[in-house]
Amino acid sequence: MDTPTAFTPLSALAGGVLIGLSAVMLMALNGRIAGIAGIVGGLLGPAPFNGLDRFWRLAFVAGLVAAPALWFAVTGAMPEVAVTDSWPLLIVAGLIVGAGTQIGSGCTSGHGVCGLARLSPRSLVATGVFMAAALATVFVTRHLV
Repeated sequence: MDTPTAFTPLSALAGGVLIGLSAVMLMALNGRIAGIAGIVGGLLGPAPFNGLDRFWRLAFVAGLVAAPALWFAVTGAMPEVAVTDSWPLLIVAGLIVGAGTQIGSGCTSGHGVCGLARLSPRSLVATGVFMAAALATVFVTRHLV
């Protein structure tokens, strides 16, 4: 059975603008690429880092976590999120995504948003692989399983 996708153009546009703005601000103010996997990995990794490095990484992640509260403050309603898949499937999917970001040396935000904007050939290949995997996953889960 096909699962409908909740697409709302205005919220998608607002989200895209905010993602792009945050990536530009991080590059302009800090000289860093806004790849979420790298930012979180830098917080959790064994490499020592100074207080300023920790601060901007924590601030970036805090902004991601606080975004729903900001959305609620602006709109007065929380976005509807319906997770219909099982926890084991979500855990396996998360592990596969984590392995993919490790193999690709970055995630969709780092390669797809920042890398493509910098005309990086490596990011073009990585984003193409991400998109092909996403298309295949959607096809399999919606039409074959």
